[in-house]
Amino acid sequence: MPKAAAGRIRIAVGKICMAVALAAGLAMPGGAQAETVTVAVAANFTKVAEALAPLFKAETGHDVRYSFGSTGQLYTQIAQGAPFEVLLAADTERPARAIEEGLAVAGTAFAYAVGALALYSTSISLDDGGAVLEGGVFDKIAIADPETAPYGRAAVQAIDALGLTEALAGKLVTGQNISQTLQFVDSGNAEVGFVAASQVSGRAGVWLVPPGLYSPIEQDGVLLNLGASNPAAMAFLAFLRSGAAVAMIEAAGYRVE
Repeated sequence: MPKAAAGRIRIAVGKICMAVALAAGLAMPGGAQAETVTVAVAANFTKVAEALAPLFKAETGHDVRYSFGSTGQLYTQIAQGAPFEVLLAADTERPARAIEEGLAVAGTAFAYAVGALALYSTSISLDDGGAVLEGGVFDKIAIADPETAPYGRAAVQAIDALGLTEALAGKLVTGQNISQTLQFVDSGNAEVGFVAASQVSGRAGVWLVPPGLYSPIEQDGVLLNLGASNPAAMAFLAFLRSGAAVAMIEAAGYRVE
């Protein structure tokens, strides 16, 4: 089956699953006890996740506790037995792999966001980010670790697509995750950096990288085995598909399909 068709089917199934869960679990039945769900969240989604927490509490009565990091790092922790109940990854591969390896519940993976890559600087005008990259008038450029962070992988793809891999190789500074990458730029340790567009929404010094330069950053969530018996975990996944949550996610610079 073509990849695009398979993706549409996966998304459709995910939406059906979430719709059922939304109807069944978003609102707590009378007398039900509030629970807490522990969620492993890709670092690019930090600001949105934190903003969603009080809305989730207000809508469901449940609490959410987050752990942030690169998708690869979080997956390693999950594989080693970390007590997470939901994974919000920055790719589709890890949620699918979690299901394949028996760490997550089949049929619960769904696309909660599609991210965008941005070039960011606090000191250099980025009216034409491509020209800035080609000119190389900076000492350091920050990217997230492409081995563990999907946004880092997208940055490498963009650099390669621009034909600048060799020219920029000696200037790269690598963050453990996308949050640390942003810190490198904000602190001045790198004049420019590839970050998630959602991290710098509303800021100056941002150039949205043309999407044709990198593979789509499709971000999937999945119910992990430890959350299968926790009503708060199912309610959280259902909540992410609610109109209020989707509006907040899209306002932060993501697409929701």
